[in-house]
Amino acid sequence: MAKDKKLVTEITSMDEDFAQWYTDICKKAELAEYTSVKGCMVIRPYGYAIWENIQKILDGMFKATGHENVCMPMFIPESLLQKEKDHVEGFAPEVAWVTHGGSEKLEDRLCVRPTSETLFCEHYANIVHSYRDLPKLYNQWVSVVRWEKTTRPFLRSREFLWQEGHTIHATADEAVEETERMLNIYAEFCENALAMPVVKGKKTESDKFAGAVSTYAIEALMHDGKALQAGTSHYFGDGFAKAFDIQYTDKENKRVFPHQTSWGVTTRLIGAVIMTHGDNNGLVLPPAVAPVQAVIIPIAQHKDGVLDKANELKQRLAETGLRVKLDDSENSPGWKFAEYEMKGVPVRVEIGPKDIENGQCVIASRWNGEKITVPLDELETAVQQKLQEAHDGMYNKALDNQKNRTYACTDLDGIIKALENGDGFIKAMWCGEEACEDEVKEKTGVGSRCIPFEQENISDKCVCCGKPAKHMVYWGKAY
Repeated sequence: MAKDKKLVTEITSMDEDFAQWYTDICKKAELAEYTSVKGCMVIRPYGYAIWENIQKILDGMFKATGHENVCMPMFIPESLLQKEKDHVEGFAPEVAWVTHGGSEKLEDRLCVRPTSETLFCEHYANIVHSYRDLPKLYNQWVSVVRWEKTTRPFLRSREFLWQEGHTIHATADEAVEETERMLNIYAEFCENALAMPVVKGKKTESDKFAGAVSTYAIEALMHDGKALQAGTSHYFGDGFAKAFDIQYTDKENKRVFPHQTSWGVTTRLIGAVIMTHGDNNGLVLPPAVAPVQAVIIPIAQHKDGVLDKANELKQRLAETGLRVKLDDSENSPGWKFAEYEMKGVPVRVEIGPKDIENGQCVIASRWNGEKITVPLDELETAVQQKLQEAHDGMYNKALDNQKNRTYACTDLDGIIKALENGDGFIKAMWCGEEACEDEVKEKTGVGSRCIPFEQENISDKCVCCGKPAKHMVYWGKAY
């Protein structure tokens, strides 16, 4: 099959309308569906299976670094939320409130969890008493509610799934180290599991998490040149500990405040996968998180021996640990090709009477459309090789897109001119003043994404005011 042949005509071309292309894929690939609850979605089995694979890999990475899973309540009393002023002010516009229990009005209304810092702080105050109780390395997999005005499946919804890590440490150095370690885990996951390159850096003061001392983020560039914040990690210092009176006795027998972190990724990673790798035929899924890594399509399955051989191939691949499916439905092979192409299955295996006679099968790769013929006794090795090639090829393709859409600019006119070629990352110097950060966005349309750890000296002057620069910043339009 030619890789540029469009079999799924129901999907709008991404060049024609990228937003509609995205929505079409979410629906046609059966990832999500709208509901009567405005701003919320049903995550369908195929979409949820992607999330389960994301969850499984990340959960293993968390546990390998000593973290334990817990589960906090979904409701937060208003009086508890009010204890950290900056935190509550930052979330106030997005909070959903429970005002009645049954027919009775609640004296202290309950916030439906937008994030769980306050709940963890209340818990820490009850269980942390001595330096021997530290650190606590916790994570939870839950849903949260934020009353967003503009929503889009996976990218932004009023209820979404995520993990939120919360840790508490004896010293600032330990907490900062944890903050950076978890950001690196997110970057490693995105690159090794999602085949998605990211930029690691620190958020500006105006863009940090409400109540944090500092916020770190990974930023990815989507196919259309817009940035997506793929994960964040926050260092809180001892601000929350002081607000919630969390103290412990240190080795010198002194009462001191501990230091905290939090970090999280959400189901928007599914949106990131769609917009990083998808094409006009549908999804292109990284093998590590694909619900089905290889699909077997029998050709002329009504003929003797074809389904028996197809089942044999399925069993052989399954025994290697792959997620494999045999489609023996009565749909035509052409329909099946289009269906699994749309669903982004990384590898397709075709087997028919002539293939059986010749002791071979055909393997097709979703990411580049390549088809090869391999001997049946080499099936397992060939499929594994094609899955690795798919990951590497997808990552390099996404990295090329990022490189080709990243522009170094020294003034505002340069930013405006660079964006005439389409959206992308702008690398430009900044003096550190919020007024300049705001002016860049007002005049060019791009906001600060992060101050990357890997700094470059684009020039000595701020891109906006011309004063001495302090940082090189990645700027961009964002989802």
